[in-house]
Amino acid sequence: MSGLVDRITSLPAIWVYLVVALVVFAEDAIFVGFLLPGETAAVLGGVTASTGHTNVAVLLFVVAAAAILGDTVGYEIGVRYGVRVLRSRVLERRRDRVEAAQRLLARRGGPAVFLARFIAFFRATMPFLAGSARMPYRTFLAYNAAGGIVWGTAVVLIGYLAGAAYQRVAARFGEISALVVATVAVVALIVYVVRRRRRERDPNP
Repeated sequence: MSGLVDRITSLPAIWVYLVVALVVFAEDAIFVGFLLPGETAAVLGGVTASTGHTNVAVLLFVVAAAAILGDTVGYEIGVRYGVRVLRSRVLERRRDRVEAAQRLLARRGGPAVFLARFIAFFRATMPFLAGSARMPYRTFLAYNAAGGIVWGTAVVLIGYLAGAAYQRVAARFGEISALVVATVAVVALIVYVVRRRRRERDPNP
């Protein structure tokens, strides 16, 4: 963790803001979330704020704004090119999960846009699906904005608090102890994410 944060904080703060914003934006706008979830960039941004390299308030604004704008672009792509994109290879390989997202959208409507913000695959596809389903833009925007603000605040603060905790452990018990704690936390997080994704794929095991 220390080495990764050191490399990130070697960049000027403006570049940290820009990279975080671009990854969060692109996740929803052009399906980059299939490769790199925006929450990863947002959490790392929060860690840099815990070191004082960036400003946590600025990061909260940047992440929320990028999330809302990215969703809006994804929505517009769905409105204009929905049928064509749904037939593309990118989504064809994930047909089951796309159909699950469509069922969620059909059942929940606007709240599905809010809920999708907290599930990686749905976060990358729901704005596009809402546009292709011709959900009224005002409805979409209301739930999109709410989801972007709540999600953006949560992930940045997770990174901020994790970074602050790491520094306290390192200062009191040493770098090696802090790395052990960080490793255990990362492993626990990976196990949690894997189990959650299995439940998403097979809700009735």
